[in-house]
Amino acid sequence: MQDILLGTHRIGTGHAPFIIAEMSGNHGQSLEKALEIVDAAAAAGCQGLKIQTSTPDMLTLDSREPDFVVRGANSDWEGQSLYELYTTNHTPFEWHAPIFERAAAHGMIGFSSPFSVEAINFLETLNCPAYKIASFENNWPDLIRRAARTGKPVIISTGMADLADLERMVQIMREEGNEQVVLLKCTSTYPALPLNTNLRTIPHMRDMLGCHVGLSDHTMGTGVSVAATVLGAAVIEKHLTIRRADGGPDSSFSMEPDEMRRLVEECTQAQQALGNVFYGPTAAEQKSLGFRRSLYVVQDIAAGEVLTTDNIRVIRPGHGLAPAHLPELLGRQVRKPLRRGTALTWDAL
Repeated sequence: MQDILLGTHRIGTGHAPFIIAEMSGNHGQSLEKALEIVDAAAAAGCQGLKIQTSTPDMLTLDSREPDFVVRGANSDWEGQSLYELYTTNHTPFEWHAPIFERAAAHGMIGFSSPFSVEAINFLETLNCPAYKIASFENNWPDLIRRAARTGKPVIISTGMADLADLERMVQIMREEGNEQVVLLKCTSTYPALPLNTNLRTIPHMRDMLGCHVGLSDHTMGTGVSVAATVLGAAVIEKHLTIRRADGGPDSSFSMEPDEMRRLVEECTQAQQALGNVFYGPTAAEQKSLGFRRSLYVVQDIAAGEVLTTDNIRVIRPGHGLAPAHLPELLGRQVRKPLRRGTALTWDAL
């Protein structure tokens, strides 16, 4: 699989995960706060900043019939109609340009999740550099196809998708000649529990479908994202808010800026720590070799005297012969006098 290039950032094997801060509705319908979230994402070290492009009418009907009222998904959403929830959550179209511009000023990639073909058409007028298909939209082939036809990277969350769904997503991308696809392992509960995250799916999905795979993480804390990094996640997406106490549709499962900074640092360190298969002392360990045990003279020894467990011992530091040689040295004569504290070497025999 080839790396995917987003600006100057590479997504692929051997790179630290591309970390996306998802703003969603955490702006609380304030552009000033939205820009504050962009600044916080940049300060935390995120490479991507994602918003959502929708209107309530793109998503649902303005109705309080039972099918259109939220029950049991998230306590903050309970009892709202879908239309009310999406009204609170949506990002006004006129905010998109200033948000993307602020992200670009920080060197971040600003992009969006479109919730309709019309949303993609609008985002194309802003030269949106990539698209993210949300889990709840991943069963809509026309939306994926329109995103694929832009020729830009398309990141697809796979919440609730079965194998047939996954194959369909990737097939649509490839039918449109677009190999720049990243699938995100996702558990579509808010918040999600580590127990339900099934991270071992990440390498399996990558090998089965031949594309880059990451994680859309709705769990609390950094542990799940770090574990996903170790399993090869090329992208990590986390919701970001300034303060969970501010409330909002997604605040309860969003990270605060200091937490996001730790996540970026820990995922980067986890990827670096993977390294390569390597045995023996590393270059950094060379100075530590002296603190190992080795064979030393512990009593003065005259020329011609025999080596015994009384006059040589296995002690620190590590400048003498290795302890494994002790059995073959016992009983041998030395050819020159050796003083107590001398590192035993072959030329002494």
